[in-house]
Amino acid sequence: MGTPKQNEQFLSIIEQHKGIIYKIANSFKKDEYDKKDLMQEIILQLWRSFASYDEKSKFSTWMYRVALNVAIASYRQEKRKKELISPMPDSIIAFADENDKSDKEYELSLLHQFICELKELDRALMLLYLEERSGKEMAEILGLSETNIRTKINRVKEQLKQRFSKINIK
Repeated sequence: MGTPKQNEQFLSIIEQHKGIIYKIANSFKKDEYDKKDLMQEIILQLWRSFASYDEKSKFSTWMYRVALNVAIASYRQEKRKKELISPMPDSIIAFADENDKSDKEYELSLLHQFICELKELDRALMLLYLEERSGKEMAEILGLSETNIRTKINRVKEQLKQRFSKINIK
């Protein structure tokens, strides 16, 4: 695949930024096996694209872009499969027992659930927003303008507020 030095460099960089891969996989997949499959696919695509990284942007920005593209493609593929077989809605299989969780844990699990239900671009945007990425970096990762990023963030935040207000959590 590459020289031993390139392999070592790639593995070192992946180790430094593995949190990005975990966050994206956790946001796009619920099942542990599916998460691991997505992480492997992201790493494979990063390896295939590694030679094309041109250092114009930070490595983490480039990595987010590749990883989100892989995750979104996987999500769309899974969505097409689901449409063909129309399985039981996820809302029927709710969180185990919400009474066992503290209020904060419950709110965080709801936030995670609501984010997972967003459209793939909005979900990716909220991941980056929660990571406190700059508007410029989000725009670069997602291929949108900074103005569009700000507008979308405000709209998604409003959607999330409305979802929380329906269950009397502010």
